Amino acid sequence: MIITFGVLTAFFLIIVIILQLSKHRDRDFTDYAVGGRAFDARYQAMSLLNTWYPGSMFTAFGGMAAASGVISFYVLSYSMLMIVLLYFMARPVWVWGKTFDLRTQPDLLALRFDSQHIRTIAGIIGIVSGIPWLVLGMQALGTLFQYMSLGDLSFSNAVIVGVAVIVVRQIWTVRMGMSGVVISDFAQGIAAYIGGSLILAFLIGWMWWARDITFVRLDPKLFAIPSIGSTEGPLYLFSLMFTGAIGGWCWPYIFVRLFTADGVSSLKKSAALANPLSLLFGALLLIFGMLASRVPGVAERPNDVWFIVSQQAGGLWLLGLAGVVVLAASMGHTDGNIQATGAQIANDLIGNYWKLDQAQLIVMAKIGMFGLTALSAWLACLKLPALFSLGVLAYQGIVQLAVPQFLGIFWKRGNKYGAIGGMLAGFAIAVVLELFYPGYLPWAYGLTSGAVAMVFNLAVYIAAAYLVPQSDADQARVDALFATVDERGRQTVSAEITPHLA
Repeated sequence: MIITFGVLTAFFLIIVIILQLSKHRDRDFTDYAVGGRAFDARYQAMSLLNTWYPGSMFTAFGGMAAASGVISFYVLSYSMLMIVLLYFMARPVWVWGKTFDLRTQPDLLALRFDSQHIRTIAGIIGIVSGIPWLVLGMQALGTLFQYMSLGDLSFSNAVIVGVAVIVVRQIWTVRMGMSGVVISDFAQGIAAYIGGSLILAFLIGWMWWARDITFVRLDPKLFAIPSIGSTEGPLYLFSLMFTGAIGGWCWPYIFVRLFTADGVSSLKKSAALANPLSLLFGALLLIFGMLASRVPGVAERPNDVWFIVSQQAGGLWLLGLAGVVVLAASMGHTDGNIQATGAQIANDLIGNYWKLDQAQLIVMAKIGMFGLTALSAWLACLKLPALFSLGVLAYQGIVQLAVPQFLGIFWKRGNKYGAIGGMLAGFAIAVVLELFYPGYLPWAYGLTSGAVAMVFNLAVYIAAAYLVPQSDADQARVDALFATVDERGRQTVSAEITPHLA
C-alpha cells in the first residue's frame, strides 16, 4: 500500500507544483472563464481529451469491452467523429466568441437567437445534466482507492477518500479558473492518454506472450453487434454513435474548449493532434478489454479489469501507475465540469438578470464552483442506486441542445421561438421516453429516447423558422453576425449586434 499510495501522492504533488509555478492572475471574468483565449493547439488538444475521457473510461468502457466485446467500439467511433466536428465548428464559434466576448455555450445561443431567456434555459439544462456524471466520476475514484489500498478500504470508505482527494484538488480550480484547468490538463493528459497508452500496449503484449491470449481464443459472442432481429434493434448502434458525436458538443465543459484557444488555426490543429491520439488510446483500451476477458477474475468483475490485469502483470508498481492514469483522467474531467458549471452559474443564471461587474462575476463563479463541489461530494458519499440511470437520462436530455446549437451556427434561418420550443419539447419527450423505455425504444428499431426526441425538436425548430415571420431588423442582425465569420467581413461587424449582448 505504501508503493501504490506513494505513487499517487507523488503525481498529485507534481500537478500542484505545476499549478503553483504557473502564477496565473485573472484580469477579468473572460480571463477566469475561458483562460483569456490564450492557449495553443497542444494545450487545446490535451485539454479536450482530458475533459472528454474520464477516469471511468478504464472501468466502464474497459469493463464493457471485456463483457460485451466489439460493441464497445462505438465510444471510439463517436469520440473521433466528435473531434472531426471541432474542425467545422472552429471558425464560426471562435470568431463569435472573440468578437462578442462570449464565455459560455448559452452566451452563444443568446447571441445567435437574440434571447435573454434561452441563456437561462440552456444553462439550467447543462448544469442539471452534468451533476449525475460529476457524482459518478467521484464515485469511480472509490474503485481506484479500494485497489490502491489492496482491499484494506471498504468501497464506502474508498469513495470517501476519493472524494476528499478530488475536493482538495478543486482548491486550485476555484482559485485559478479555466487557466488552471487547461494548464493541469496538459500534464494530466500526458499521464492519462500517452502514459495510459504505453501501459495498455505493455498489458496487451503481456497477455499475448505470457498468457497466450489472442483474438482467436475469445468467445465468439464478443464479436456480435446488434442488427436486424437482435434484441436491441438494427438502429441501436447508429443511435449511440450519432447522439454521442453531436451530443459531445452539447456538454458545457466540452463546448467551452472552443473559446479557450488563441485562434481558429489552433483549434483546427488541435483536432489534428487529438484525433490520432484518441484513436490510439481508445483502440488500445478496447482491445485490451476484450483480450482481458480471458484473464482470471475479470469475468466476475469486468469493471475492475484495468486494475486486475495491471496488478497481475506488473505487481504493485504497475498497479500504482495504473492508478495514476485513472486519477489523472478523473481530475481532468471533474475539474473541467466544475469550472464550466461555475462560470455558467455566474454568467448565465445570476449575471443574466442582475448586472454584475467583472470582480463580482468571478466571485459568483467561485461560490458556484464551491457549492457544486460540496453538493457533488455529498451525493457521491450516499448510496444512490439510480444514479447511473439518471446519468443516462441526462445524456438523452442534453443532446437536445444540438438542434439550436448546430443549426444556429450553420444556418441563417431559425428564431428564438423554434430554438426554445424545440429544445424544451425535445428535453421533455426524451425524459418521458427514457423513463418508460430505458436504454432504447423497441418500437423504434432500437433508437434511443434522445434520438427520437431530436426528431420532434428538429420539427419544431424548422416549422418556426418558416412559419414565424422574421423582421427586416432581425434578418439584418443575423446577416451581420454571419458576416463576421468571413475574413472580409470581420472588420465591419454590424453595430446592431453588440447591444443585444448587454
